[in-house]
Amino acid sequence: MSDVDDVVRSIRDGKLAVLPTDTVYGLVCAAFERQPALDLYRLKGRDAIQPTAVLFASVAAALALLRGHADRDAAILEALLPGPYTLIMANPERQFAWLSGTRPDSIGVRVPVLIGAAAEIVGRLGAVVATSANLPGEPDPRRLADVPSVILDGVVAAIDAGELPGVPSTVIDLTASDPVVVRVGAGDAAAALNRIAAERQRPLQ
Repeated sequence: MSDVDDVVRSIRDGKLAVLPTDTVYGLVCAAFERQPALDLYRLKGRDAIQPTAVLFASVAAALALLRGHADRDAAILEALLPGPYTLIMANPERQFAWLSGTRPDSIGVRVPVLIGAAAEIVGRLGAVVATSANLPGEPDPRRLADVPSVILDGVVAAIDAGELPGVPSTVIDLTASDPVVVRVGAGDAAAALNRIAAERQRPLQ
């Protein structure tokens, strides 16, 4: 299945897909119900207590869907995203709590730079659950051919965008007073920390 309309409809119906991002190929599902995420965990062979990010079509979409965030959070999102970062934000209303493992008051926010069919699919959905389309402990998939067959057999669509950078996003936890780099990846961690510090020191208008 490669028709955008069919892929969007299938994801909305709870099915899984493989989409290219700006870093690696990702395994995605609908974000607004718990069951598709459980199916995603099962297919990937991932423990359900591990947190998984929500991939938003835009920063505006993230801010519209994530209620209860202060202007300071919005400024940081707008400063670093879209880009190769996953930002762990406070989630006071516990939205998408089934994706946050043992920390339901937090949420991983990802806004990648997407192109082609992937951009259209995510744009029409607004948000998807997303994790790298690999099995635990295996390399992140740079090419569609690198995605394990067990995952490809369990999805309704796999969009091929050729070779990707192959390095996952840099993960930064913003929930404490000082940001913490959880994973160094494609995004420049030092530059991001400097930008976060600058935004936190900037007077709010």
